[in-house]
Amino acid sequence: MRQSPHGVSIHPNAAALIDATAARLITKLVDVQNRRGEATAVLTGGTAGIGVLAAVAAAPARTAVDWQRVNFWWGDERFVAPDSPDRNALAARQAMLASLGVDQARVHEAASTDSTSTVEEAAAAYAAELAAAAEAEDLAEGFEQTDPRLPRFDILLLGVGPDAHVASLFPEMAGIRTTGQTVVAVRDSPKPPSERISLTLEAINTADEVWLTVAGEDKAGAVGLALAGAGPVQVPAAGPRGRSKTRWLIDQAAASQLPERLLQTEERH
Repeated sequence: MRQSPHGVSIHPNAAALIDATAARLITKLVDVQNRRGEATAVLTGGTAGIGVLAAVAAAPARTAVDWQRVNFWWGDERFVAPDSPDRNALAARQAMLASLGVDQARVHEAASTDSTSTVEEAAAAYAAELAAAAEAEDLAEGFEQTDPRLPRFDILLLGVGPDAHVASLFPEMAGIRTTGQTVVAVRDSPKPPSERISLTLEAINTADEVWLTVAGEDKAGAVGLALAGAGPVQVPAAGPRGRSKTRWLIDQAAASQLPERLLQTEERH
């Protein structure tokens, strides 16, 4: 692995990336629980995102986390039936949540087509659930809120698409331009399924740490543009910023178009 001072860690291949990210996630959750008693993770879908969850479930170190005291949210969700293979929450349950004995009251899934009639209603319900969790935190001791509409996000995981989308915020579309909201309804996603619920960039950037986990040569252009300083409306992956850390966790193939200035400052570990 190579790591740069810009928060970019490059791994030799996707398998190494997934294992290393899983180990980082376990360590982060343990650290937060040691400080505050509980932790909150915002999960993502996609091959790498679900691969990380499966690697966590298989890791011997998983027992260091008190899974009964981890809160789970999603950065985005597809507005489909609850048993659809397109649903991020279902994939997360199959990969990790079902095997770890998590407290189901702490697993916050967005509404599906079986429980809500429109994607706008699903987005509004998710925003209301986030606000209710934030209010409950505000009444508890030891929680530092950055936005009264949102609970504290200790770690927020994101994938990046070949078009540089993150969550369900796509280039030049309304979602990436949305401000003043924590959740946005997406009706015209260029990637199926077309209807989705997504945290806004405003909400994503309240997280203490944001990790973008990216594998594959088809993502190299998006990674290169994002780290070269492109604007988030054209390149949404350029927009996420953790309050304390932003980590780009990528494999060698995804790093093939990194800006030269980043390549020159990397260190080998």
